[in-house]
Parts: sequence; structure tokens; C-alpha cells
Amino acid sequence: MHACFLDTRPADAIPIIPVTEQDFSNDSNGWLSRQEPLRARWLTTTGFKAKPGSYCLIPNADGTLNAVVTGAASGGDLWAGGALPTQLPAGSYYLDADWETSAREQFAVGWGLGAYRFTRYKSAPDIEAKLAIDPACDAAAIDSQVASAYLVRDLINTAAEDMMPEHLAEAIVTVAKDFGATVTQIVGNDLLAKNYPTVHTVGRASRNAPRLIDLRWGNAEHPKVTLVGKGVCFDSGGLDIKPASGMRMMKKDMGGAAHALGVARMVMQSELPVSLRLLVPAVENAVSGESFRPGDVITSRKGITIEVDNTDAEGRLILCDALAEGRSEAPEVMIDFATLTGAARVALGTDLPAMFTNSDAMANGLLSAAETAQDPVWRMPLHKPYRTMLDSKVADIANAASAPFGGAITAALFLQEFVEDGTDWAHFDIMAWNRSTQPGRPEGGEAMGMRAVYAYLQQRYGAA
Repeated sequence: MHACFLDTRPADAIPIIPVTEQDFSNDSNGWLSRQEPLRARWLTTTGFKAKPGSYCLIPNADGTLNAVVTGAASGGDLWAGGALPTQLPAGSYYLDADWETSAREQFAVGWGLGAYRFTRYKSAPDIEAKLAIDPACDAAAIDSQVASAYLVRDLINTAAEDMMPEHLAEAIVTVAKDFGATVTQIVGNDLLAKNYPTVHTVGRASRNAPRLIDLRWGNAEHPKVTLVGKGVCFDSGGLDIKPASGMRMMKKDMGGAAHALGVARMVMQSELPVSLRLLVPAVENAVSGESFRPGDVITSRKGITIEVDNTDAEGRLILCDALAEGRSEAPEVMIDFATLTGAARVALGTDLPAMFTNSDAMANGLLSAAETAQDPVWRMPLHKPYRTMLDSKVADIANAASAPFGGAITAALFLQEFVEDGTDWAHFDIMAWNRSTQPGRPEGGEAMGMRAVYAYLQQRYGAA
């Protein structure tokens, strides 16, 4: 269990009391009116209003800490305790709320996510505020969500020089060893020999060899679930080079791979009864004499010819061969994650992942799971008439649209060309980054939609 948690509650543990702004009011029926006089006076004197993300330390008469009151957006708010681990004094704490067990678990997850620190290059103070997990809660499930989110954040936050394809592969191998999974890799020119031409094409300009990383876990007799993650470890844009402002954060362009690995980790830790496969095409989109060019035509693994309209639309190129390989085993479910388009961010902002799927039932299941996990996603349309914007005069399809409209949709339609009917498929176009710090969500790499996808798989396939 992570160091920010305690598995038993010490006798001197301090209560954390969440209250919504609506319930807090000081009228005759409000929460404040029902509190002991010292607590009520202190909250009134300090001007506490129970706004989400705020908190107030309540002293005893002798100056010791009596309680912590924290603002919650709603009963069972995941983020009600998200800011507290880094703000509270050292000590032991517990949730004092009339919440269902699932809501108590969510509070603990939010606490754990708020305790995150990225310390690879710069030290940070230890978290000395510890939350005692309610005995009724599933401590292992809480820890799994927190540890998997930490993994995703760490991978994304790592500088590109230390997170090239070989390093990403090492991270996947490390997780695989923890859960008895197997990993194989196809590297460099072997990608051509084994017919992964788009992965090779995008990655061939870099001194860091491209590769396809293939993790397998579980009983082969169980339903097949395949996860695919975009692993562009740095994206210069290729010959269609990005400006400096657009290139600055491109260490996060392997965020899709990190998310897929995070889901895989949760599946394996919970021993979900599925036959799991994780495919990560990992490349650096660099510039050299080996760079692929606008106007080049690539024959993909599936045999579909692709005209390169823009070398900065590289993510969909590496994904298409991985999706074709994943679909070759006819899994029941195939889900990909990718930091794919700026258009998705224009449409939905930076905090809300765009979800595309070929199955209404899967969409409903994912949206329901996202609500339960308090990990929001938003369904976007696979609007077929826009497919004509990907038409090419010299190949079966172009890798970028002919018009600057609906870019997230046309990217998803491109990927759908490589997913045959018969598999429930979902594509997540994600930011994978917090632009500013919010309770439980520090600025930097972030898991978005990961917990929702795991909750969906858990609902669909049940426990072992």
C-alpha cells in the first residue's frame, strides 16, 4: 500500500469532514447550525464557505487539531480530499462522513492521487499526512488505481531523452514481470521483415530504433481484450516540423502508451478473467536524412496504401499497423489511447477525453463506467460522410484530411479503416496533461479515462 495510506486507524487520528456548499449554509437546517459552538464560531470567523477544494483546520481549546472540514462538490466527491495530503500537518487522518463504501473508496483514491510527486529530477518533501483506509473499503483496489495513475504520470513526466522507445519497453517489461506477463519486441529493420511498415517508416529517422512492444497475460480461454497505445516518445513533427511552442511538451506524445499500460496493470493486478494483449508501437518522430516525406506512399500491414499528407500526423500511422495486428486475433474488445489531435482539445478542452466507438452498447457501458469512476469522457461521432476528406488521388487513403475541420473525427475515421467489424472498438483521443494544478491533479502528466476504461472492463467481465 502506498505510503500516504494507513491500513488501520490510530486512536489519535483526526477526522476529515466533507460538506457541500449547499449543505453548509448557516440557516436553521444547515450543516453549520448543527455543529458544536466552538466549531461553528471558528468556521464563521475564518470565512469558510465549503467551496470545493477549500478546507479549514478546526482547533481544540488547547490549540491541538480537532478536525478538518473540507469542501465537496457533492456527496462522494472523488476530489474532496485531493488537495489535503500536501496541505495538512503531519499526522493520521480518517474520513468522517456518512458515505457509502464505494464513495469512501473514491475519497481515498482522490487522496492518493493528491499525494503524487514526480521526483526523478528534483526532490520533494515527503507526504506526512496519512489517511487511514476504512476497513470496509477494498484497499487493494484503491492502491491499484493510485499506483497505476502514478505509473502513467511518471512515464509522461519523464524527459524524452530518458523515455525513448527502448526505455518505454523497459517500463513495460518491468510491469510484466510484476504480474507474470510475457513481452516480445520487434525492433528496427525487423519491423519491415515482419510487415509493420508504418511503425518503421515513422521511426526510422531516429537513432533510437522503433519497435513494436507486445505484452500478453491471462488465460487464453478467457475473452480476448486488446489494448493499443500510441508510443511516440518525442514528436518533432518530422519534415513538417512543429514550431518551438508546439514541440515543447512533445515528451507527452507517448501518453497513449502510458494509459494503455496503466489499464493493463489494473487488469492484471485485479486478475480480471480476460486474455489480455497490449500492443505499443514505440517511435521517435525525428528529422534526418532518413525521414519520411510528404507525398510518400506507404503500404500498411493491412494492405491499405496510405499517402502521407503530413508527417506530423504520425500517430495514426503507427497505430494503424498495431490495430491491424490486434484485430487479427478477433478480440471481443479493442481499445486504443492516443494523444492524437489538437482538434479534440479545441472541441472538448484539455480535461475531457474524446471517445469514439463503433458500438452503441460499448459507448453506453463506457459512459456509465466513467460516471461511476468520476473519470469523465465524452462520446464523439464517427461521422461517415467526413471520410471523403481522407480521399487520396494516388492511394487508398491519406493520413490527414484535405480540410481543417473535424480533425479529431477524421483521425478516428482513419483508424477505423484498420478495425474490421466483429470487434467492439473504442478510441480515446486524450490530452494526458494537466495544464494547471487542481485538487488531486498536479500540473503535468495525467491519466485521463484510464480508470473509466478499467471500470468498464470490470463491469463487463466481472471479478476472477
